[in-house]
Amino acid sequence: MNPAALTLHDAGEKLRKHELSSQELTLAAFQRISETDDKIHAYITLCRDAALEQAKQADERLKRDGSTLPLLGIPIAVKDNFLTRGLRTTCASKILGDFIPPYDATVIKRIRDAGAVITGKTNLDEFAMGSSAENSALFPTRNPWDGERVPGGSSGGSAAAVASDQCIAALGTDTGGSIRQPSAFCGVVGLKPTYGRVSRYGIIAFASSMDQVGPLTKDVRDCALMLEAIAGHDPADSTSADRSVPRYSEALTGDVKGLRLGVPKEYFVTGIALEVEQAVREAIRLLEKNGAAVEEISLPHTEYAVAVYYIVATAEASSNLARYDGMRFGHRAGGKDLLETYMLSREEGFGAEVKRRIMLGTYALSAGYYDAYYLKAQRVRALIKQDFDAAFQRCDAIITPTAPTTAFKIGEKIEDPLQMYLSDIYTISINLAGVPALSLPCGFDANGLPIGMQVIGKHFDESTILRLAYAYEQATEWHRGKPRMED
Repeated sequence: MNPAALTLHDAGEKLRKHELSSQELTLAAFQRISETDDKIHAYITLCRDAALEQAKQADERLKRDGSTLPLLGIPIAVKDNFLTRGLRTTCASKILGDFIPPYDATVIKRIRDAGAVITGKTNLDEFAMGSSAENSALFPTRNPWDGERVPGGSSGGSAAAVASDQCIAALGTDTGGSIRQPSAFCGVVGLKPTYGRVSRYGIIAFASSMDQVGPLTKDVRDCALMLEAIAGHDPADSTSADRSVPRYSEALTGDVKGLRLGVPKEYFVTGIALEVEQAVREAIRLLEKNGAAVEEISLPHTEYAVAVYYIVATAEASSNLARYDGMRFGHRAGGKDLLETYMLSREEGFGAEVKRRIMLGTYALSAGYYDAYYLKAQRVRALIKQDFDAAFQRCDAIITPTAPTTAFKIGEKIEDPLQMYLSDIYTISINLAGVPALSLPCGFDANGLPIGMQVIGKHFDESTILRLAYAYEQATEWHRGKPRMED
């Protein structure tokens, strides 16, 4: 077997037993990148020399002290909106161009300290604004299962890299589904933790009240190990929760007996592909057969989620992106005065989708419209959160599809922003409520494209959704499917 195809936990075991070196594993990942990335374009920036040096140091550490750190020597890809000291960070935008950060994001520091090997920075929708990885200012990423289709977004590069074995695991961010939806489209596991569980310090902000960092992995155990490494309080992030981090891998018992699962009726309505609904309902029946109790529930304010999200998220984006003015860093145009420099820098630097969201957000925050749009959206957001709070009085987790369809074709929705926004209809409520959710494979459609199931949990109860997802994964073979990149 190609070492790059190993899971994180299997690769880690071979490293600790000295059956495989980190340098061999890292070279295998870069060999896979050279064989496949001209087809899928998952990476913006590769750092082969630095990665091999990190791998060499990991091998020395393994020989010296036999470290049991799960990430030691493991090649990991990083979405290109994480600040990485000395390594170009573009956010897939012309306005940042060749920006090289002077420091690491907290999460990057944590994986470096754990001995991970960073292979490079992966492609995304510009400033994480998109659902298809087509909005990158550099190039679109393609789905490894079908090169004519999108990998999902905005963490499309990370999902495609994991699915095609160009890395062992990856990091992404999720503001409205940007880890979970591409995970579903690419047939991998992706987790958005509870808001505040993982530090956002050093992440290029999109919508600060919803952005969250999470892992994309080949299976659920890898996801648990990654979360153990990156979670925890960070004084540098004022939204970081000061709570202890459980040993998530210890929750993977394979047993779902006694768990109460809610199935919201609002998620199985007109617009969902029949094959997606059938696959998710079959997965629910399997969990019930294995001992979980299942009941239908209601999340009555779901229908307002898209409207609320695209007011709150764009308003926060308008505020966060005001710093890109051509003065302190990034692209600067040659205007005749300060105002023209501001205007030209932003005109040349931002892509169409980013401009659209800035304008929407600025409008929603403007005098005379703040109460009618932004304030009202925040009130409805509170109602959406209350829906989840009420549901979790009756159940331990909620099961839904991750996306209403499988991966759509490149170019199919790019000219219709509303249709593109609706592709996240099952994921955005989770970010509005701040609860954790995980996507994992639960089948394939007639075109051989992966289908994702979403498992939603209570605040700071990632252990239960990981336990549930692991039990389902162990009872099925869907996660073992691999795209045939050689065809």
